[in-house]
Amino acid sequence: MLNLFTALQTLAFTVSDRLKSEEKGASAVEYALLVAGISAVLVIAIAAFGDKLSALFSSINISGK
Repeated sequence: MLNLFTALQTLAFTVSDRLKSEEKGASAVEYALLVAGISAVLVIAIAAFGDKLSALFSSINISGK
């Protein structure tokens, strides 16, 4: 009976370790997708509003003198 308990406990720890290691990989992929999405939004925003932002910063720089 003790061998059965030990075998089940070992199986539970093994499964637990595998699940934890897979979660780390999944979270890394999720972070990579999040960074890629934010980068894409920034590139699109800069492309769309680049001229207006440049004019805004130029006017701030000129009025600061």
